[in-house]
Amino acid sequence: MKIELTPFARARLFPEPARANTIQDCSAEQFQAHLNAQPPLQVLDGYAPFCKLLVYRNWTSTRCLTIAISDDNRHRLRSAYEARTPDELPVLVRWFEGVQAPVADYLIVIVYDREQLARENSPIQADWGVVGCLYTAMPEEIPMAPITMLRNALGVAEGGSGVPIDRAAYQRSVEFWQQHANWRA
Repeated sequence: MKIELTPFARARLFPEPARANTIQDCSAEQFQAHLNAQPPLQVLDGYAPFCKLLVYRNWTSTRCLTIAISDDNRHRLRSAYEARTPDELPVLVRWFEGVQAPVADYLIVIVYDREQLARENSPIQADWGVVGCLYTAMPEEIPMAPITMLRNALGVAEGGSGVPIDRAAYQRSVEFWQQHANWRA
């Protein structure tokens, strides 16, 4: 299985300038080389047939993506309307400021197959293209954010994948994200 970083993932996982809540201690090229040299501990099915999640032990100092919301940290939650790319519509997001997550035990790399990426106007040469990465304490998927599910259902023209919403998965996502938030340095 040959893996390639997509421009979308490269910009989000390895931004310039670097941020504390993204992948640490390696370049995009080193990250891609590691994925191609080391087999994952596990391969999980993603939300659609074209999506897989590759579970790796964290070889970096990258910190967990999310933090549980508590009475002690709730006052540090922030929100704003943001777009991931200039072509997307801004959506409401929230995050912690002034807190730091522990170092993640696992990096769960989200990949799409070549055919899906071609449909999304992001062609690759490899078999699989990295579209994201979850940094977690457990070798399990963090539920996709509800807004990401909605964007996916809107279709490729709106920055999604064209996969309809699975109501049960959406409810699980809401339950998780009501109790957790991402963080920013």
